[in-house]
Amino acid sequence: MAETMKAVVMHAVGDSRLEDVPRPVAGPGEVVLKVAACGVCGSDLDRMFKKGPHSLPLICGHEFSGWVEELGEGVDNLEVGDLVTAPPMLPCFECAPCVAGQYSLCEDYDYYGSRRDGAYAEYVAGPAKLLLKVPADLDPRAAAMVDPSAIALHALLRCTLAPGKRVAVVGAGGPIGLFAIQWAKLSGAQDVLAVDLSPEKEKLAIEAGATATATTPERAAELAGLGYDIIVECSGNPKAEDMAVGLAARHGEVVLIGIPNQDVTISDKNWARLMRLEIDIKGSWNSFSAPFPGTEWTTTVEAMHSGALKWEFMITHELGLEAVSETIESMFKRTIHSSKVLFLPHGR
Repeated sequence: MAETMKAVVMHAVGDSRLEDVPRPVAGPGEVVLKVAACGVCGSDLDRMFKKGPHSLPLICGHEFSGWVEELGEGVDNLEVGDLVTAPPMLPCFECAPCVAGQYSLCEDYDYYGSRRDGAYAEYVAGPAKLLLKVPADLDPRAAAMVDPSAIALHALLRCTLAPGKRVAVVGAGGPIGLFAIQWAKLSGAQDVLAVDLSPEKEKLAIEAGATATATTPERAAELAGLGYDIIVECSGNPKAEDMAVGLAARHGEVVLIGIPNQDVTISDKNWARLMRLEIDIKGSWNSFSAPFPGTEWTTTVEAMHSGALKWEFMITHELGLEAVSETIESMFKRTIHSSKVLFLPHGR
């Protein structure tokens, strides 16, 4: 087997190159995965073209699936050829949150694509026990999309989601929003509003099952009436964070997934609404629970495998590694329309 592989290596903000690098090897307790597919997360855009990662050089990419290619010493839970999805966080399992099973709150975690090499590459290595084996007949592209679905489900599980609730998803046209719409519907939501400024993404939201859509704040407010019981904010846009509060009903719950990377201002009007209607604002980070990686992951895999959870309709691009840098830069600059972008290092 070749000792090198193709990988997109980030050397500085705005400087990522497709290069030949040493192929990883499996240490004790590890496996080497042949990457099947790796998606783009909104955090990749800022990491690669704005903020930078924790250290350089680095191979980014954390939403991925792969086939087990090589077993390290002591690996007994996987076999060569198994298809797995990779939870991107690697908890320490020793800090107080981890001991309590709150792995998303780990105080000393590792992370594919930001703290350790990720999967914009032909191969990646990692601890075998932290990978989730999926059915062999599950499409590897679906397996690479478990992470955004699990993030959406994790956020909704932070709320009192129950049949008959009214749910609004703000920033609904990206994968996390599209999965949030589906999870709300599968949980028995009475109606689900999708809010996104893009007409193209409005069509995707309808396909995901939204019962109403809005492409302006005014239309969203009109549809809200007395308000929505649960509002999931996925965009990270500061104006959207404020709008989410304005859509909430009495004792409504606003759960925040989007990362604004700047100060957020709540308007006087919505601050008064927040207080007088006793609205709860909740943060949601990552997607994990006990036993690791949690019901968010296992339920997603089951729903994808059964067909209850749709995923293929949201894929707008399937590309090779040679397109990583240019495509993600275009996404960062918003010069292309995209929902889910997947890179397939070895093709279909």
